[in-house]
Amino acid sequence: MTIIMTTVEKVINWGRANSLWPLTFGTSCCSIEMMQTTASDFDIARFGSEVYRNSPRQADLLICAGTITYKMAPVLRKIYDQMAEPKYVIAMGACTCSGGMFAPDSYSVVKGIDKIIPVDIFLPMCPPRPEALLDALIKLQNKVRAEKFADRKKRMKYHREYPMTYMEDIK
Repeated sequence: MTIIMTTVEKVINWGRANSLWPLTFGTSCCSIEMMQTTASDFDIARFGSEVYRNSPRQADLLICAGTITYKMAPVLRKIYDQMAEPKYVIAMGACTCSGGMFAPDSYSVVKGIDKIIPVDIFLPMCPPRPEALLDALIKLQNKVRAEKFADRKKRMKYHREYPMTYMEDIK
């Protein structure tokens, strides 16, 4: 007879980590690489994330890929706010993380989405390869597995009160 001992928290975190449902917010060339991860060569289905959701209410992982302008910032924030808790964000691409090549000269590009929404994993390549996105997904799964219920409550409160630095300038 085999006895398996674990905590309910570990079982729930294991289930959540292996079934992250992504919502895409692809605005430029990085989204092509994100789409490539669903192809048979890379197969994101191994991680339980094969179906990209069309509604923020069905997703718990936002993959933001591409340049974010000030005009898109309120839409991104609204989509993020509509996602169910707990929610996670991967910022994919140099333009998403820091404004990229548009940051020095463009007045319309947000210099990092962490000014709008909290980000869990940054992927600052131009454009990141599908292998890098899979690596980011593995790191996020490890983060979810190690999460405690008490930490999750603090995180949810922090997400609701996250300062929107650029949002005041937009309104």
